[in-house]
Amino acid sequence: MGMMEKMEELTSTGAREYLTFRLDTEEYGIDILKVQEIRGYEPPTRVANAPSFIKGVVNLRGTIVPIVDMRLKFNCEKAEYNSFTVVIILNLRNRIVGIVVDSVSDVMELPPEALKAAPDIDSVIDSSAVMGLGSLGERMLILLDIERLMSAPDMGLVSSEE
Repeated sequence: MGMMEKMEELTSTGAREYLTFRLDTEEYGIDILKVQEIRGYEPPTRVANAPSFIKGVVNLRGTIVPIVDMRLKFNCEKAEYNSFTVVIILNLRNRIVGIVVDSVSDVMELPPEALKAAPDIDSVIDSSAVMGLGSLGERMLILLDIERLMSAPDMGLVSSEE
């Protein structure tokens, strides 16, 4: 999907709500409809030979859930886990995945006019996983297509075929 198609999809559907979270100094937004719940951070069970950004797995009411540290995935400086560190539990195509973030800010509704195309630059984030930028007042959000990010070949957490 090209950048223009993504922007058309974003703006044609009207205002959308995004759960905002912080990693280092940046603020990100993900579609609130993908979020199942938010939990405090608990050390997961480590899985042998897993990539470094996969912290391990947790048992969430009988479902084994892989936990991805987004700081490590995005090559941020390593942060200490503290009382603000949370795990966002996502439901992506019936696959449950947890992501560790520095903190959750709020749920933000962005009207179509607040959405902008992301600049085409190289970054550690797959550019196809960045839906665009959202701005409201002084705040700037990096809007992620979290489903696409989690289905990237290096992640392999969500099958793109399902």
